[in-house]
Amino acid sequence: MKATDNSRTVEVFKGSPWEAELVKGLLENSGIATIIKDGLMGTIAPYIAPDVTILVSEEQYEGVMEIIRERGKGGDEE
Repeated sequence: MKATDNSRTVEVFKGSPWEAELVKGLLENSGIATIIKDGLMGTIAPYIAPDVTILVSEEQYEGVMEIIRERGKGGDEE
């Protein structure tokens, strides 16, 4: 019998398709599974596409937000 995954997803990022791809890559390189919502329009018409949303498992929310915050600080410190 297949186990049922009852985890919920939460939004952790919303932005342009290219920004979403950067964040998705960052999270997946950290071993975090992501879901892109509205990503198809970003593929078909990237210049007129609405914002793309990245979702992750609710249990991973705090860790993901820390990774995203650290990314935002990355280029500012030397």
